[in-house]
Amino acid sequence: MIYITRKASFNAAHKLSRPDWSEDKNTEVYGKCANPNWHGHNYQLYVTVKGEINPETGFLVDLKWLKDVTNTYVVDKIDHRNLNLDVDFMKGKLASTENLAIAIWDELLPFIEESGAQLHCIKIYETENNFVEYFG
Repeated sequence: MIYITRKASFNAAHKLSRPDWSEDKNTEVYGKCANPNWHGHNYQLYVTVKGEINPETGFLVDLKWLKDVTNTYVVDKIDHRNLNLDVDFMKGKLASTENLAIAIWDELLPFIEESGAQLHCIKIYETENNFVEYFG
């Protein structure tokens, strides 16, 4: 079993806010992240796949292919966007980094499985000090 990771970067705005809560309750729970005028991050995304090396190619997956799939189905949809308002796969979800990692997993899973590899981990750095890992 081998693991390979592709890194991507994107910038996005969001706010943490539940529409069924008052502004005061959202501020109490989410602090500055509930700012009604949004805030943004420079995210770092790591997509890790695992499996067996193809003896014919010497690859688990072609990293250019993984880059293209990640860009087409994730980065192009979220880069310089508002996660709460603009991103189809985040509609109806609280735009936390935890929920974003799960949503990205769900977006990429069918393509990774189709390649014969397994999706192992989605890791997202929201800041240099905070990151989320999701293993499905």
